[in-house]
Amino acid sequence: MADDGESDNNQRSHDLTLSPPPPPSPSSSTSSSLDASSFTYTPFYCEENVYFLCKKLSASGIADPVGLDLFVVFISNEEKKIPLWYQKASKTIDGLVLWDYHVICTQVKRNQGNGLVLAWDLDTSLPLPSPLKQYINEAIRPLSFGNSIYRRLFRVVHAPILLRYFASDRSHMKDPLGNWVSLPPTYEPIVAEDGTTNNLQEYIQMRSAEITSLGDLVHGVCSNKYGVLLSEEMLEIFFSQVNQKNVMPSELTTN
Repeated sequence: MADDGESDNNQRSHDLTLSPPPPPSPSSSTSSSLDASSFTYTPFYCEENVYFLCKKLSASGIADPVGLDLFVVFISNEEKKIPLWYQKASKTIDGLVLWDYHVICTQVKRNQGNGLVLAWDLDTSLPLPSPLKQYINEAIRPLSFGNSIYRRLFRVVHAPILLRYFASDRSHMKDPLGNWVSLPPTYEPIVAEDGTTNNLQEYIQMRSAEITSLGDLVHGVCSNKYGVLLSEEMLEIFFSQVNQKNVMPSELTTN
C-alpha cells in the first residue's frame, strides 16, 4: 500500500476536511491489547503483514489453529483513494491517511457470549486488537463521504483460503524505473500453494457494481477464492451475521 497523498499533503487535507475524531476511549479497548512489535511487520506492505499476522494468531493459540475464525479485509475503491483515521503513518493530528488500499484482519470470537468481533490493524494507533465496532466508528467513519470518490469498499476473504492462494511478487511497490518505492521485507515473496507468484490485483480491484445481496455474501465468504465485496453500510452487519449464523466451516472448499 502507499500513502496516496504523501507527495501533496496540503491538497489531501483540503480535499478531506472533516472534524477530527475524538481520542479513543481506553474503556472501549479490549482487555488484553498486544504490542504490534510482536508480529512480522514491514511499513507499506500491509497485505504481507496481515498474511503473517493470521499465521501468528493461529500458531499462538489466539485464534483457531487453522484460522477458521479469521477474515482478511482488503479496503479500497475504484479510484484507489481510501481515507482512514488513527493511522501511524499520518502526518496530521487526527491520524488521517489517504491510502490506495489497506488490509486488516478481523476475528469472530463466537465463544465470547454475545459474539465479539475484533479488528487487527498493525498500522493503527488504536488498541490492538480493537472491537470491530470501535474500529469502524473511529478509523473508518462510514458514510463520511457520501457517494464521493472516497467511499470505501471492502473485500472480505476467509483467512484459511487466503493463506493458500494469496501471492505477491511486490512489483506494485516499484516505480517505472524499477526502483523500490518503499524497501521490501527481507524474507522471500509470498507464493501461493498452486505456484501462483502474483495475484494481489485480484484482491484490491473493486467495483461497487459487483456487490450482491447480504445473504449471498455471508454464505459465500468461506468458499470464494477472492472473497466477497461489501459496501460501507454492510460491513458491521455482515460480520454480525457471520457470527450469528455460524457460517464458518469445519473444512475448506473453494470455487
